[in-house]
Amino acid sequence: MFLLLQAGYYTQEPAVHHYSAATMGMFFLIILIGVAGFIVQARLQSVFRKYSQVPFPGGLTGAEVAEKMLRDNNVHNVKITHVAGSLTDHFNPQTMTVNLSDGVYSSRSVAAAAVACHECGHAVQHARGYAPLTLRSQLVPVVQFSSRAATWIIILGLIILATTQNELLCWIGVGMIAMSAIFSLITLPVEYNASARALEWLQTSHTLQGAQLAQAKEALSWAARTYLVAALSAIASLLYYIFLILGRRN
Repeated sequence: MFLLLQAGYYTQEPAVHHYSAATMGMFFLIILIGVAGFIVQARLQSVFRKYSQVPFPGGLTGAEVAEKMLRDNNVHNVKITHVAGSLTDHFNPQTMTVNLSDGVYSSRSVAAAAVACHECGHAVQHARGYAPLTLRSQLVPVVQFSSRAATWIIILGLIILATTQNELLCWIGVGMIAMSAIFSLITLPVEYNASARALEWLQTSHTLQGAQLAQAKEALSWAARTYLVAALSAIASLLYYIFLILGRRN
C-alpha cells in the first residue's frame, strides 16, 4: 500500500503532487480498519486463552470431538490431523483433512471443542456440496496469483499512465484486486455457516450446554469478526486503487 501511495505521488506532474479527498479518505480508512483488525485479533487470542482454561465436560480432546461430529454427520472420508502453530486450524479439501493446531488437537477445553467443530463444519459443507465453499475453493489459485501481482501491476500501470495516458494496465491491476475482494466476501458466508453448523451440532448432540455453549459461541463469534474485518479491508483497498487511478486521470 505504501509503495503504491508513493508511486501514485511520484508519477504525477510536479505541480500536482497531491491526492483527492476520496483517495486520502480511503487510505486513512484502510489504516483504521487495520487497527480494528489488530484489536479483533487480540480479542480473539484473549478469548481463546480464557476458554482454553475451561474444561470440556465430556473430557474429550479437540481431535476426539471433531471425529464425533464427523461421524454424526455421516462424513467418513475426512481424517483429523495435527498441525503446528497457534490458531492455524483449517480444513483442506484437497487432502480431505481437518488440521488442528497445538492448542486444539490434544486440548480438553471448551475453546478446543469450538474450534475443532468449526473446522469440521467446513468438512460437512464440502460433503453437502455447499456452493459458497465450492466457489471459494475454485477461486483460490486465481486469488493467490492476483494478490501477489496486483500491486506491482498497478505501480507499473501508474508509471505508464504518467507518460502515455494509457490506463489499461492500471485497470488490469484493479481487476486483480477486485478478485481478492470478491474472495473475501465469499469467505464470509462460508465461515459464518461453518460456525452455525458447529454450534448446532454442539447443542443438538448435548455436547455443550448452558454457559459452556455460550462460551463456544463467543469464541467463534470473535473468529468470524476477523473475516469481516478482512472483507472490509479488501473492499476499502479496492476503492482506494480506483480513486487513485481516477485522480491521476483528473
